[in-house]
Amino acid sequence: MNSPVGIRREDKNDFEARVPLTPDDMAAVIKETGAEFVVQPSDLRVLPDDLYKQAGAQIAEDISGCPLVLAVKEIPEEFFHEGNTYVFFSHTIKGQDYNMPMLRKLMELKCNLIDYEKITDEQGRRLIFFGRYAGLAGMIDTLWALGKRLDAENIDNPFSDIKVTYQYGGLPGAKEAVKHLSRRIKSEGIPDQIAPLVTGFAGYGNVSRGAQEIYDILPVVEIEPDELPWLMGQEYDFKHQVFKVVFKEEHMVTPVGDLDTFELLDYYNNPERYRSVFAKYLPELTVLVNCIFWDTMYPRLMTKEFAQHYYSEPESAKLKVIGDISVDIEGAVEPTVKATEPDNPAYIYDIYKDEAIDAFTGNGPLIMAVDNLPCELPLESSKEFSKVLKKFAPGIINADFNKSFNECGLPDELQRATVLYKGEFTPDFEYMKNFL
Repeated sequence: MNSPVGIRREDKNDFEARVPLTPDDMAAVIKETGAEFVVQPSDLRVLPDDLYKQAGAQIAEDISGCPLVLAVKEIPEEFFHEGNTYVFFSHTIKGQDYNMPMLRKLMELKCNLIDYEKITDEQGRRLIFFGRYAGLAGMIDTLWALGKRLDAENIDNPFSDIKVTYQYGGLPGAKEAVKHLSRRIKSEGIPDQIAPLVTGFAGYGNVSRGAQEIYDILPVVEIEPDELPWLMGQEYDFKHQVFKVVFKEEHMVTPVGDLDTFELLDYYNNPERYRSVFAKYLPELTVLVNCIFWDTMYPRLMTKEFAQHYYSEPESAKLKVIGDISVDIEGAVEPTVKATEPDNPAYIYDIYKDEAIDAFTGNGPLIMAVDNLPCELPLESSKEFSKVLKKFAPGIINADFNKSFNECGLPDELQRATVLYKGEFTPDFEYMKNFL
C-alpha cells in the first residue's frame, strides 16, 4: 500500500481522547515500513500533536489524501473517500441500526473496512481490544453509582467517596480511591440495610477480569453461584466483607427438550436449545456487572418483564445497581434502554414508563451504561492498544488493495477482520446483507 497513513482525530464526545497508535509506536512503524503519517490536530487527544510531530508525522487537518486511515471509534459518513481503507471499531457486525448509514456509505464508495473487533487468531480469540480498560473503568463507575443510589435512599455508606473514573486522571489515582474505600469497609462496615453486599459478574473474559481487578481491592469473599441461596446461613462477616460471584454460561441457561446436560459449544452454536435461568440469581445480588458478549440469538440476563415484576415494590428489591459494561441496547439487560456518557453515567430504568429517568433512585434499577468506558482511562488504554496494533500495522500498510481480496497480501488475522473489500462484504460477513 502507498503511504501516507492518516490518523483521525476522535470526536465521538468530549471525553474521547484515545489514539490508535502512540507517537513512539508510530515511529517504530515508520522505521519498519518507511510509511509517512499524517495526523489530524487535536486539543483533546491524550498525547499532544507535538509528540507526533517529533516522532516523524505531519500534522494536518486534511487527511483526505491518505489511502489508509486509522481511528478508534465510528467515523462520520462525510469523512469517507472513494476506494480508501479505514480501520476502526465500526460497531456494525451485529447489525447495529444506528451505524447502517455509515456502512452503506462505505459500500457506496467502494471502501475497505477492517474492524479491530474481528482481528482474531485461528480459534476466534480477539487479539486487539480495550476490554480490560472497559472493565476497570466500568467497575469504578458502578461503585460510584452504588454510592449515589444509597445516598438518594438516605443510607449512609462508604461508597459515597468514589468518583467517576475520568475524574481521577488515571488508573493509579482511581485504584488508590478504591483502596481507601476498602479501608473504610474494614473499619466502618457495610450499611445494615444492604448487608450482605453481593456483586455478580456475568462473564469471565477480559472485560470481567478488568472489573474484578478493581472489585478485588475490596475485602472480598468469593462464592459459587450455587451458594447464593444459602449465603445468609453461613458464618461470614457481612458487616466488614463484600461478596463476589462469577457466572459462566452454564449458570445462565439450562437445556430444553431432549438435552440432558449443558454443553458450551452446543450452546454457542444452537442457543435456541437453551433457556435462561439467570432470573433466579438476580434477587440475591446487590450489584450486577454485565460483561458478556450478547447477540439476539442468546437468552437475556434480565428482561423488562422481570424488572416490572421485581421492582413493583422497589423498597424490597435487593438489586440496586446494574453496571452494564457491555451496553447492548435492550440486549442482555433489556432495561438498558440507552447508552450514557462519563459525565452522566447512570439512570433509573422506570418500569412504569419503560424509559430512562435522570435520577438515582426510583421505580427500577440504577443502570450504569457508558458505552466507551476506556476513554475514561485514555493514556493507559491507548498505550496498551497501540502496543498490539503496532504489530499489525505493517501488514495493513504493505497490503496491495488493488489486487483481489485473496491476493492482496493481508495476513490471515487481518483478512478475518476485513468486513468490506472494495465495497463488498467479504465471505465471512455475507450475513450482514440481511441488516441492510
